[in-house]
Amino acid sequence: KEREKEREKEREKEREKEREKEREKEREKEREKEREKEREKEREKEREKEREKEREKEREKEREKEREKEREKEREKEREKEREKEREKEREKEREKEREKEREKEREKEREKEREKEREKEREKEKK
Repeated sequence: KEREKEREKEREKEREKEREKEREKEREKEREKEREKEREKEREKEREKEREKEREKEREKEREKEREKEREKEREKEREKEREKEREKEREKEREKEREKEREKEREKEREKEREKEREKEREKEKK
């Protein structure tokens, strides 16, 4: 009887040990789950950082496009100014030509007057 009791106690101890091992396994599983959750959170944070970097790159590209558009506008303005200067030079040349023509006409009139005077003198001589 005593030995029986002893053996029963022993078996009970063994079973208890087993149950404890099981509980420990369960706790370990839980801890592992928690660690996994944490790692996942970290990975998600990393992915989010990457996405943010990408968005930032996109925004930067957009800003650069805008700056380029502005620079192009400026260059165009400059080219237009240059073209305008050229047109103005052309107009000036034209005006100068016109003035020259006018001066030429005036000189011609003067020469004509001179010739007329000469003819007049000749006629006077003829009379004498």
